[in-house]
Amino acid sequence: MLEGIFEKTKPIDALIIIIAAFAAVSFWRAVWGLMDIYLFPGNYTLSLITSLLIGLLILFLIAIYKGKKRRKK
Repeated sequence: MLEGIFEKTKPIDALIIIIAAFAAVSFWRAVWGLMDIYLFPGNYTLSLITSLLIGLLILFLIAIYKGKKRRKK
């Protein structure tokens, strides 16, 4: 199975995947670092709980939006 994947993958494609992975990790590291500094910097537990709730709220709103969009079709 992997042999077929490696035969079809060009070296430049692998390089692009590595660069994209590095970019994604760097982006999220910066986001988390900024949240550590600015979102309740004196209260680590409150910062974590708030981040969790914000993330869940965003995911919930996306699910509602996609559900409404699916029903319109």
